[in-house]
Amino acid sequence: MVTHLTLPTCPLLVVKVGSSLLVEADGAVRRNWLETLVADIADRRRAGQKIVVVSSGAIALGARRLGFDKGGRASLADAQASASVGQILLSGIWSELLAAQGLTAAQMLVTLDDLEDRRRYLNITATLDRLLGAGAVPVINENDSVATEEIRFGDNDRLAARVAQAASAQGVVLLSDVDGLYDRDPRDPQAQLVPEVARVDGHVRIMVTGDSASGMGSGGMASKLDAADIATRAGIGLAIASGLRDHPLAALDAGAPFTWFCPREGGNARKSWIGGRLSVKGSIGVDAGAARALRGGASLLPAGATGVRGEFRRGDVIDIVTAEGETLARGLSEYDAADAARICGKRSGELEAILGAVPRQVLVHRDQMVLL
Repeated sequence: MVTHLTLPTCPLLVVKVGSSLLVEADGAVRRNWLETLVADIADRRRAGQKIVVVSSGAIALGARRLGFDKGGRASLADAQASASVGQILLSGIWSELLAAQGLTAAQMLVTLDDLEDRRRYLNITATLDRLLGAGAVPVINENDSVATEEIRFGDNDRLAARVAQAASAQGVVLLSDVDGLYDRDPRDPQAQLVPEVARVDGHVRIMVTGDSASGMGSGGMASKLDAADIATRAGIGLAIASGLRDHPLAALDAGAPFTWFCPREGGNARKSWIGGRLSVKGSIGVDAGAARALRGGASLLPAGATGVRGEFRRGDVIDIVTAEGETLARGLSEYDAADAARICGKRSGELEAILGAVPRQVLVHRDQMVLL
């Protein structure tokens, strides 16, 4: 198991940089600090490690240039306009500083739909692979200039985890304004840093306040735990670390504190994509017997289903929910919602008479499902 972020254990690393690290409260770029981070990236590239950057800051930079209040986040229209201006400024800064270190920057702007749609996801994977193979440093941001509320990640923490999946990375570093996850509000003098988390569960989530300390970004510790859950389910380790110090990546190598979320073992690329999906179209309830069968590796049969919620089509991602309301699994539905509702609780021999055709025998196949 990878327990730290060094070159031998992490050949491809995704580094996410938060808005509060890149941009001052007045919207000015923290250029001197950014130069130290780029120097760290260059050192790691020269040592053979591939780096992908997920960079916040476009909205904050654009809002300053346009003179918008509230950092450009007063409305969706303000955010989109700010991002349009800020993306040019942000990519120019990264390109200039990486070029000074002999590196080529490549800009990629993505939306939630780009990583939720299987074909577009694979296109992003292919582009990242080619860029990294050519020695470039991809700098990725959410395409806030066109994304609506319905198709936004809303934070770059979860985006970084999904990009790590697409790039087949082994590690993610979320550079933030705190050293990592604390067992309570870090402003409490009794708060203790949690050095390692084996699994993101309810006991871990209850530690967070859910607020962004700087007030500038759109994330917070809750979004970082979501990112850790996505990454670790895909077998990718994730660290939350402070970027407030100069040379933050070098500081990690030197022993600076951080919280490490251990990658889970097993799984495959397709199931990682399914499990990491953020847009779910609906759900199917199951009885206790079906829940036991699913935990044992079975497909979901109509006989074990108790009901359907939401509107979905065949191939859409849905959740499978127990009678207690626990989301047990996520998978690709073999039926649309209307037909699934008609055959809930029915035996295999009854399906043809109900549907009027030779039906598929399962609601969700085990090969298209991941337990949560």
